[in-house]
Order: sequence, then C-alpha cells, then structure tokens
Amino acid sequence: MLRGLNIRNMLLIERLDLEFDRGLNVLTGETGAGKSILLDSLGFVLGWRGRADMVRTGADLGEVSAWFDLSKNHPARLVLEQAGLPVDDELLLRRTNAKDGRKTAYVNDRRCTGEVLRKLSECLVELHGQHDDRGLLNAKGHRTLLDTFAGHDLGAIRQAWRDVATLEKQINIDRAALVEAERDADFLRHSVEELNALAPAAGEDAKLDTRRRLMQSGGRIRDDITKAAGALSAEGAEGRMQDASRWLQDVADKAEGRLDAVIEILARAMNELADAQRGVDDCLSQLAFDPHELEQVEERLFAIRALARKHNVQPDALADLTTDLAARLQAIDMGEGHLVELEQKLAKAKDIYDGLAAKLLESRRKAGAELDAKMGQELAPLKMEAAVFTTEINAADAGPDGADAVMFTVSTNPGAPAGPINKIASGGELSRFLLALKVCLTSRADGLTLIFDEIDRGVGGATADAVGRRLSTLAGKGQILVVTHSPQVAALGDHHWQVSKATDGATTLTSIVKLGSAERMDEIARMLAGDVITDEARAAARALLN
Repeated sequence: MLRGLNIRNMLLIERLDLEFDRGLNVLTGETGAGKSILLDSLGFVLGWRGRADMVRTGADLGEVSAWFDLSKNHPARLVLEQAGLPVDDELLLRRTNAKDGRKTAYVNDRRCTGEVLRKLSECLVELHGQHDDRGLLNAKGHRTLLDTFAGHDLGAIRQAWRDVATLEKQINIDRAALVEAERDADFLRHSVEELNALAPAAGEDAKLDTRRRLMQSGGRIRDDITKAAGALSAEGAEGRMQDASRWLQDVADKAEGRLDAVIEILARAMNELADAQRGVDDCLSQLAFDPHELEQVEERLFAIRALARKHNVQPDALADLTTDLAARLQAIDMGEGHLVELEQKLAKAKDIYDGLAAKLLESRRKAGAELDAKMGQELAPLKMEAAVFTTEINAADAGPDGADAVMFTVSTNPGAPAGPINKIASGGELSRFLLALKVCLTSRADGLTLIFDEIDRGVGGATADAVGRRLSTLAGKGQILVVTHSPQVAALGDHHWQVSKATDGATTLTSIVKLGSAERMDEIARMLAGDVITDEARAAARALLN
C-alpha cells in the first residue's frame, strides 16, 4: 500500500508532502490544475519511462520519494532479495533528476538501477490512464489481456517457437549450401584426387627450388673445386708442407730452439689444411648427383607450382587446400544425411511446440470462460446488467505466443447482436468495460495499489454513482487512488484531496491539500455547479456525501 509521497521541484510542484491511507482516495480539481503532474511524479519515482524535462524551472535538482507498507508475503520482497537490497516492512523509494537530465535512484537508501524500480513498480502500483480503453479497443492486445488474467507463463512456448525457427533457418541454409556444393562436386572430386596424388607438403617448394639450383650450378663449379682438392692433396700443398716439416725437424736440434715455434705453426697449419680438405671433399660429395635427379626435381617443382596457379594459392597453401576441399567433398557426401537428421530434430521441435500450443489453447478457453463469468459479475454493479461480455478464441497463424486469436465481443442490450467491443460500446460503456476488465485482471494481485485516472469519463448521474460505488467496494479490500471530475465518485471517497494551481504572474505552482468535511462539501458543490457555488449546489453535495 502507498503510504506517502514527497515531491520537490518537479514540473509545477515546488514542495508537496502527501500521506495516503487504505480505501478510496480521490483527487479532484479543475482541468489543467496539475493532477497529471502528480501521476507523472509518482511514475518517475517508480521508474516508469516518461517526459525527460521533469525539473521545475529555476531548480537544479528535482526529487520524488514514495514509501509503501509491505505485507509479509508481498511479491516486492522477492524483487528486493534478488536485487540484493534491504528488505523490511516499509519500502522507501527515492529518485532524483538533475537539470542536465541525470537520474539517480535509491531503494531503502541504497543506490539501484531504474530497471529495479520498474520491477518493483509492477507489484506495487497499477495505473489505468485516460486512454487505457485504446488497449481494450485493439483486438491485437486482447490475447495479452487474457494471458494476464490467466497468469500464463509463455516462456516455454516461446522457447519452443525459437527452437523451431532456428532449425528451419539452419535447414534452409544447409540445403542451399548443399545445392550449391553439388554443382561443384565433380570439380571438387577431381581436385582432391589430383592434390592427393601429388601430396604437396608445406615448405616443399622452397626445398625443391634450393636442390634444383644447387644441381644446376654443380656442373659449373665442380671442376674448379676438384682442382682445388688436388692442390690441397698430398701431391700438392699437403705434400710440400709435410716435406718442409720433416726437413725442419731434422735440423731443429742444431738450430738451438730457433725453429721450435716455426714447427708448431707449421703443425697447426697442416691441421687447418686437413679441415679445408674435408670441407672440399664434402662439397664434392654433395655436388655428386644422378643426372636424372635434376629432371625429377624439376618435374615435381613445376607440378607443384602449376597446381598452385590453377587454384590461385601459394605453393605452401596446397596442403591446407587439400584438407579444405576434402572437407567440402565430405560435406556433400554427408549432406543429405545431415539434412535428414536436422529435419528429424525439426519434427520433434514442432511436436513439442504443437503440444504446448494445444495446452495453451485449452487453458485460454478455460480462462476465457472464467473471465466472461467474472466480467458479468463486475458489469452488473456498473448499471450494465444486460451486457454480455464474451471472449472469442479462434485459430490463427502459429507464433511465439501460440496459434490462437483472441477477441473480446460484447452485447450491450438484450436481443442485440454481439460484436467487436470497439464497434458496439459507447464511450461511457467503454469506461465501464475497462473498469470491470481491470478489476478482473488485478483481482489476483496481492498488495497492489490501483490508480484510476478519470476512469469515469463519459458517464454521469446514476451510472457515475454506480462506478463510484464499485470503486468504493474494491477499495474496501485494499487501496485505490482515483483522479475524477465526477461529483458522484468524489462523494464516495474515504479520503479527498484537491489539486489547484496558482500564479503570481511570474511563477505558476501546483498544490494539493487534503480536505476536511466542510472543504470537501464545497469542492463537490463546485464540481456540481461550477465557479459560483450556490446553496442548492451545497445541498446537493451534502446529499451526495450523506
């Protein structure tokens, strides 16, 4: 239940402190006095999306606070727990709006997001505005209203619909890919066979090219390297150095040590010469090749490069290309089997969806009959005893919310044919249908404050009195706030506030005051008579209040 509302610097309100109670709370005032500002401010603190320019002209910060009593099992407690916010018997909401548009929200003095506020508002307040009957007139929204009344959780059937749609999309994509791939099947098969036969390895092109160039140059350099090998051999440098070393060693004793260093240098030189001989011999062995090998290397090198040009890739990419083309060929070979598997999954998904849709249809029919009965009960106190409200359910194209079309039809007079509510009901009748429907939709809500903004428009006299009495009866079970221009409805309120607007020529401010007995009689008299309150109007107001 909404216990209080504090508003600071919002639109035309400079400062406002209101305390509400159980029962029927009525707000009255001249058109344009600012009743909508009060509702806008309440919607702001509840996180509803509304106008952006809420801060009063001349102020830097606007602020709205609202506090609620929470029963032991109030659903708002679960929202608070899930958001990790403090839970108590009293819930305090506060939201500020800076002049630059920044908004900050608090729940029980803890920062929170606007999304948390909106989740809380869903189980705290239900607002029915002046144009709510547009939803009642739009048959596209009737199914949603029926599902709300029935408390349907559509999560399972929506997931089943997504599963069906996902599989259908995948099948279409895979079938199109298979058709396109099959057009290239012969080419793929030939290419894979050709690539497998050659079996090119990554890096093989560079190795073959190096071997080919070495063999090509071998014939030209081998003769010189052979000459060098002869010059280094025993018949050449090696033999002469050995002779020199032997001759020096023979006379070293007589040279009194003068040749020792020379003999050591000569020994080292002979070791280096041996290393050079081994290097030359190794090179000669590498340059030795079968004359047919060069032809074989060139043939494979040219085959690899020709295949690379054919597939417009680098030679080193041929190995990966072989894998990719083989995978595509395998996909073609396995494609039909894969599609069969997907279609089997689709059939199962459709069976699941159809089963959920059938259960939902049965539940909607049951809920429709229940709603029709409850609407009959609600319409009688609203001076519409003869009206018949019927929920029609017909087959429709399947979708995420089932395969049913729901439309509300009415017959307002005995013997009159039933028809769509927007073609049969008058303005005043629509207001009463809306009131009855909203009562049915919120009858299962625990601890919900109902706010009606001019629900009584289009009716007057005894019918307005009937609307007021129905609101009063409903308020006996909880709390209702109603903005009204009807004196009959206002007279039935348990608590009465007057909304007024004043200006000093430079500034315009809206104020709201709670009326005592005398002030209340004058306000109802004004609603009856206009600006000039006569004794007859006061007498009529007194009669309504009594």
